[in-house]
Amino acid sequence: MTGKGISVVIVDDSAVVRQVLSKRLADSPGIEVLGCASDPIFAMNLMNRAWPDVVVLDIEMPRMDGITFLKKIMATRPTPVIICSTLSQRGARATMDALAAGAAGVVPKPSTGLKQFMADDSGDIVAAVRAAAAGKVARLNRAGTAPAAAAPRPAAVAPPVVSAGRIIAIGTSTGGTQALETVLTALPRDSPGIVIVQHMPEKFTAAFAERMDVLSAIEVREAADGDLVADGLALVAPGGRHMQVLSDGARFRVKVSDGPPVNRHRPSVDVLFRSVAKVAGRHALGVIMTGMGDDGARGLLEMRTAGALTVAQDEATCVVHGMPKEAVRLGAVDREVPLTAIAEVIRTHG
Repeated sequence: MTGKGISVVIVDDSAVVRQVLSKRLADSPGIEVLGCASDPIFAMNLMNRAWPDVVVLDIEMPRMDGITFLKKIMATRPTPVIICSTLSQRGARATMDALAAGAAGVVPKPSTGLKQFMADDSGDIVAAVRAAAAGKVARLNRAGTAPAAAAPRPAAVAPPVVSAGRIIAIGTSTGGTQALETVLTALPRDSPGIVIVQHMPEKFTAAFAERMDVLSAIEVREAADGDLVADGLALVAPGGRHMQVLSDGARFRVKVSDGPPVNRHRPSVDVLFRSVAKVAGRHALGVIMTGMGDDGARGLLEMRTAGALTVAQDEATCVVHGMPKEAVRLGAVDREVPLTAIAEVIRTHG
């Protein structure tokens, strides 16, 4: 970091976005905007003169698209990159590719009403830049390529096994998309039912779930209100909505609903964990993973108090250790394990 704090370069072909983001970040204590560029070619010339701590990057730009530029950065000089992407299905899918290529996070932008939206929601970009600067970035070990897809699931001949005996609740934020990929792709088809809150904007969670479904042996989908929790199925809370688990006789169902943000988030990990504590108790496993802030720490404590096994991702493998650290501080964690051990804990939970 520079003597003035976190240094940032903004790369976006919209002059309005560059203007709004530059002002918002420059007005934030401890952040210095080194400059703005309208495309990656100009950005690289700027960055070669003064390399930033964080890059804020659009995806669709002239001369070179953002994902190609991201891969170039990660292959030569790994640097935290925040994707500023359009709130659309096309933008969501492109953002998943960017996250798979090593982006640290995503901040949405609409296709219309851009200036007002960015002004109203600009606090998200400040938080994202701070989280990215505090995190860890590793050189891509796959040359920017996605992992091979899991073997195709056999055609369904029977409904999923629905059981109230076991339930896995996972909460994560910054760095969570990559961490969840590591966990979900390592699970066998008969894994216990999983419910997940990943802090992510509306529309992006569906694209994320679709990508994980292709890569994983288990089924992964964005949750809908009333979905049953079933073995071999992971339900991801929709962006912009809370998810809770409710008891339905010998089964569990999810409730997807609106409501005010909790700990600045919707969906909130605390909302999910507290609901699991109430209905599942000792039959549940709670996992808190990489992320900034403290969302999920108190809910995990409630799960542990109710008899659930609780696990936190260890500091060494977190992009940002904030959420697990707060859970440990509160006494909410039974075990701290590295990212690569979490799938095994899930497999053996009985």
